[in-house]
Amino acid sequence: MPCVAVAYSGGRDSTALLHAAACAAREANREMLANPPGHAGVAPLGGGALCVVALHVHHGLSPHADAWLAHAQAACDAWAADGLPVRLVARHVRLAADAGQGVEAEARALRHQALHEMAVEAGADMLLLAHHRRDQAETLLLQALRGGGLAGLAAMPQDDWRNGVRWVRPWLDHPREAIEAYVAAHGLSHIDDESNSDLRFARNRLRLAVWPALQAAFPQAEVALAASAARLADALVPLRSWQSQALAVLQAPDDVAAMNVGLWARWTPAERRESLRHWFASVSGQALSAQWTLRLADELPRMLAHAPKLEDACGVWPALGLGLYRGRLRWAPAAQPARREGEGEGEGVAAAAQPVCIDAPGDWPLPAWGGMLRVLPCTQGGVAPEHLLDMTVASRTGGERFQAGPGRPPRALKKQFQMLGVPAWERGAPLFWAGDRLLFVPGLGLDARCWAPPGMPQWAMSWHRLDAEPAAALKCEV
Repeated sequence: MPCVAVAYSGGRDSTALLHAAACAAREANREMLANPPGHAGVAPLGGGALCVVALHVHHGLSPHADAWLAHAQAACDAWAADGLPVRLVARHVRLAADAGQGVEAEARALRHQALHEMAVEAGADMLLLAHHRRDQAETLLLQALRGGGLAGLAAMPQDDWRNGVRWVRPWLDHPREAIEAYVAAHGLSHIDDESNSDLRFARNRLRLAVWPALQAAFPQAEVALAASAARLADALVPLRSWQSQALAVLQAPDDVAAMNVGLWARWTPAERRESLRHWFASVSGQALSAQWTLRLADELPRMLAHAPKLEDACGVWPALGLGLYRGRLRWAPAAQPARREGEGEGEGVAAAAQPVCIDAPGDWPLPAWGGMLRVLPCTQGGVAPEHLLDMTVASRTGGERFQAGPGRPPRALKKQFQMLGVPAWERGAPLFWAGDRLLFVPGLGLDARCWAPPGMPQWAMSWHRLDAEPAAALKCEV
């Protein structure tokens, strides 16, 4: 049965939207019954009838949360008894105990995640939200006060696809007064959230302390601000197209987490800032703050200008997980902080040597080292499985030599790292030993002196940072 989902808190706005959607669905079903599609004799209902699913998120933030859920259930039951095709689906979510002043943002993120999951589970590919024109005007003002960019100032999209679900705000152009009139006309009961008067929250301060004075001085403020948000949303479309094109040009083809800084530095300052923000968000999933954007857009070109060659420019920004090496800015969340003067590669505090027994292919976490060893069967260039039964994992101590391929001379690890362009901050991973023989070096691979003969059973090894792997992948037998 096709269905539409509605985000339903039980408040005035969502109550009106849910009721209106359920009434529209009932009329659509009646029309379908009166004028069935297809050939004569085909049943119009069953799989073709439209239903509305009310999605309620229980945050547990208010002592009245249980009563709100009960109210939502009672309202849906009463409407269903009156012939409206509506049912309630609810989910409890828990905020982190240390959310602090970020409770608004965390509650919103958890609510959006829960709404998306419930919509998918209900089989709804459209989710309706009851935001109206005043909400849109307030959002633009809040984003401006926070120094938001174009995406923030464009406020809430009216129609947006998110991971297979279409989020629609059908009343974004309508005033709050129209919703109040609908509620009164239909005699709808709704809840009042006491947190809406809590001045600790930014939107409440704006709504209660600032908005009345703003509207008194500028009666058309709501209309004008919502119109500005709409024009900014229009400008966002070509910007996103340009961002995608810029990313395709700047991203290294063999390393999507790296950016070609030499090319990037030739662009205008505005292009550098915008592309840097978009690239960082695409590789890290995080927003780059305005402060860091300005700093990097200034520091990186100066570092390139003062280096004898592009490849000589080098730097690391541990707070962001960024490192510059051989003309590439790379995001590596486990990037090591810059070493102190006189401190060699591989020196410093490290986990103690650890015996490891690998007796099957799969993913083997080593939390003390911040990563995991992935072992997979291969046909050549691997190691005999028996060598992994009695390994030792240890940090570099100096003097280790690595053979990169058959017939090639063993060389110092530092030379091998330099030849393969492994950044200095990625050379702190542990070394894997089989007895007194160096077996595997993250970033370089298996020592050729330990390769198994062709045709013999053998396993390939690779090293992965734990913070770069999905939790579900930490034990995946193959």
